[in-house]
Formats: sequence, C-alpha cells, structure tokens
Amino acid sequence: MSVERLEHKEWQGSTSGTGWMHRTLIRSFRYLNLRFVYLGMAVFVVPFYLVFSHKGYLAIYHYFRRRHGYGVWKSVLHTYLNHYRFGQIILDRFAAYAGQHFHFDIDGIEEFNRLQKGDSGFVIISCHTGNYELAGYTFQSTSKRYNALVFSGEAATVMENRNRLLGENNIRMIPVSNDMSHVFELNNALADGEIVSIPGDRVFGSPRTVDCTLLGTPTQLPYGPYAIAAQRDLSTIAMFVMKESAYRYQVYVRRLDDGETQAGLRRNEKVAALARRFTVELDIILKKYPEQWFNYYEFWHE
Repeated sequence: MSVERLEHKEWQGSTSGTGWMHRTLIRSFRYLNLRFVYLGMAVFVVPFYLVFSHKGYLAIYHYFRRRHGYGVWKSVLHTYLNHYRFGQIILDRFAAYAGQHFHFDIDGIEEFNRLQKGDSGFVIISCHTGNYELAGYTFQSTSKRYNALVFSGEAATVMENRNRLLGENNIRMIPVSNDMSHVFELNNALADGEIVSIPGDRVFGSPRTVDCTLLGTPTQLPYGPYAIAAQRDLSTIAMFVMKESAYRYQVYVRRLDDGETQAGLRRNEKVAALARRFTVELDIILKKYPEQWFNYYEFWHE
C-alpha cells in the first residue's frame, strides 16, 4: 500500500467551450446526423487540439509507445485516433442532450439486475475509458436510486443537462467537494441500500493509493473508492461502456469481489484485492479498445 501524495494525478478538466456554444450544439443535434459532425471534427477540430494541447498529446503518445509497444508512426496515428474518439464521446453526450438515442449491448447485465433486486446497496467502479456517463442517460434504475460521484467543476450547461437526463432515470449526482463531504453522502446512500458509482482510476483529494499493475507496468489507483466498498463488505462491480460505432455501444459488467477468496482478509487487504481485480478487468478492456483511454496525463510511474 502506498501513501504518497499525487497532486499531479488529480483531474481538473471540464468540457471545453462556452455556454452559448454548448446550447448551439445541442440545438444543432436536433437536426444533424452524428456522422456528419464527426467528419467536421476529424478534419478541423482534432488537428487543432493536437497542435495546441501538447501535454495531453504527449501523455497519450507515451501510452501507445510505452504501454502498447507501438512503433513511432503507429503511436502518432493512434494518438490522433484517440483524440478523434474522445471527440466522438463528447459529441455523443450533447447528441443525447438533444434527444438522440443510442443502442447498448450489455455483457453481464444479469449480475447487475441480481444486485439491483437485492436488499443491500452495492458499488460500481467506473473509469475514464469509453463513455460511462452516456449509459446513465439510457438505463433506468428501477429498484434502487443510483448515486454517481462527479467532478464539480463542469460547465453549467453540461451540469444542467446531466441533472435533467440522469434525474429522469432515478440517478443523483454527488459532486466531489473539497471538504470531503461527498464521502458521507456516498456512505449514507449505501447504508440506505442504494447504488453508488465511483471512478476508480483518479485520485480525488485523499493521498492514499493502492499499488497495482496495469498493462504490465506498476501504477497506483486511489484507495478511497475501493475502501468504501470494503468497509461494508459490499458487492462491487466494474462497468465499462465502450464505443463500437456511431450509435452503438458495448457495455461490460464484471464482478470484482469474491466472498470465498476474500473471507478473513483485513480491510486493507480487501481494498487492495478489489483494486487489483479492477486493473485485471481494465487491462482486458484497454487491449481490446486501446484508443479509448482518456486520462490525458502521465498515468504510470517510469
């Protein structure tokens, strides 16, 4: 277990653009086909970001070059594809705000449904791959309220539309707060038998981390998300929502906890077991969808 401070890993990003631009984009999607907008983004927007956002560009280039072992030119190509795919992810969210619909194929939905019908709350670990947020605009949580931890510094237009669509599906957003009060809200939700969704790949405030291995290289995951599940011995699943085509996504639901192998473990050992199991599942996803990794900073220690 590592307890070093990782300020450089804390995410401070928000969706680019002004409120007027966001509202215009939403209105446009009431009439435009996504594929047409994708084309304009590929030709004009992505090259602009690659030229003027070197920090994110280099982090992703290193991801392909060092983690996947691609050659120089293949890494450059996939860096472009990564930014293009990220742009699609953002546009898909605005298309959803405008009322466009997407199709989701779900692998492992039986596990989610079983947990949702139970009396106890449970934890969903997500991460910054694919388009996890979009699933919340489509899925309805019929048996339990769904509580999603989100970054509090997003653009006002984005937060308004998130609240509208998520609220329709019985999903409540809990913004990350500097005083860590969001932790109490998450714990209260679990005590009430509700669902809690937490990103498992970025450090939010607390310096505590778990040493893991991802894509064959040591790295660290935040301690907190896995501790919230471990301290109550709650069922924990990972969920990945990966883009397949313009209007189609593939969802993967994977169980992380195993009562038999974790029985008798101390809390810190349970936390580590959950985090390391998550990296096993994430490793599989990143090898299948390498261009859908959206952590634009140096994630791994060299």
